[in-house]
Amino acid sequence: MKEKLFNKGFILITLINFVVYLVYYLLMVIIAVIAQENLNASLGEAGFASGIYIIGTLLARLYMGKKLELLGRQRVLRYGILFFLFTTIAYIYMPSISVMFLIRFLNGFAYGTTSTATNAIVTSYIPKSRNGEGINYYGLSTSLAAAIGPFIGMIMLSQTSFYTIILFSSILVLLTTLLCFYLPVKNIVLTDEHRKALKTWTLSSFVELKVLPIAFVAFLMGISYSTVLTFLASYARTIDLVSASTFFFVVYALVITFTRPMSGKLFDVKGEKFVMYPSYFFLAVGLFVLSTASTSFVLLLSGGLIGLGYGTFMSNGQAVSLKVCEPHRIGIGLSTYFIGLDLGLGIGPYIMGEIHHVLSFQGLYIIAGIIAFACIFVYMYFSKRYVTMPAPKNLKGSEEI
Repeated sequence: MKEKLFNKGFILITLINFVVYLVYYLLMVIIAVIAQENLNASLGEAGFASGIYIIGTLLARLYMGKKLELLGRQRVLRYGILFFLFTTIAYIYMPSISVMFLIRFLNGFAYGTTSTATNAIVTSYIPKSRNGEGINYYGLSTSLAAAIGPFIGMIMLSQTSFYTIILFSSILVLLTTLLCFYLPVKNIVLTDEHRKALKTWTLSSFVELKVLPIAFVAFLMGISYSTVLTFLASYARTIDLVSASTFFFVVYALVITFTRPMSGKLFDVKGEKFVMYPSYFFLAVGLFVLSTASTSFVLLLSGGLIGLGYGTFMSNGQAVSLKVCEPHRIGIGLSTYFIGLDLGLGIGPYIMGEIHHVLSFQGLYIIAGIIAFACIFVYMYFSKRYVTMPAPKNLKGSEEI
């Protein structure tokens, strides 16, 4: 008989994660426009307003990954979501671009803190026998937020004021804050040896070395996918498919919704290689197809293939990271993985933007597809580390309410 996956804790933490990511993506797609129109920022300053958020997120993942188990998952989640709420409300007062930079940085740090906690907490609600399946269902909340958030943001930007958008976002975060204080959170009980190790200021106390290979693959996948997030709108204009491009992420989300449960079960039953290799292949093919788009059908087909590739990788890369981590280092391990992913998404637009000076959008997507395809061989080189490593022993846990 299968162990129950959809318990109260799993459902609540997945819902919390969905809203946190939804608000992140909602604000990310409109902030550059607000910087330019409301604060008379230059294009470079508007871009920095987006980028400084990622800097705050990365610092939070690095620091909170180390401190998560020492401070306690419950405390980090609750203080993190409160800080996320206050910094979201703070968008109402932005008299200058420098104040926006500060708010964006602090909001990014709050988001990084909260998401680091949720990514660790969900693991305690997933039965070990259904780890891949559970992580994929949980990851679905992130992928759906990545599609729904920008959609809501763009609609609200054209129909309402920035004040209304912030009010809407703040209400969502407030309701989520209440859920965080209602959710029973299981903290890891650390031994004196583990506590001492986490308190030391060494590289291994901030970064899980066992996760670095998959984090590096995530970095490459992030760079590859960033071309879609950053340049799709501009590319759609050059090929006269603007109306079709508005449904790109809808197709992306639908594909993920229907394939996530299957890929999670495949991960648990057959092993990670049956999921990871296809994810690299489908992202590469999706980007190659995108580079040839001249009709709505081809554009939307690429959206489905990219969702099947990148969307599948995100969650299963997280599951691979969990597989090699000791329970008391889950926070550090997941932080390491998401640092790689976020760093790729953060610097990808700059790298690819420079390449775009000498290549067309079509050429850019071909380069991105080659990077994704290269991940097959990079992962092949590192794969033995995961398929041969014994599962970590469980630590005793205690529940705090």
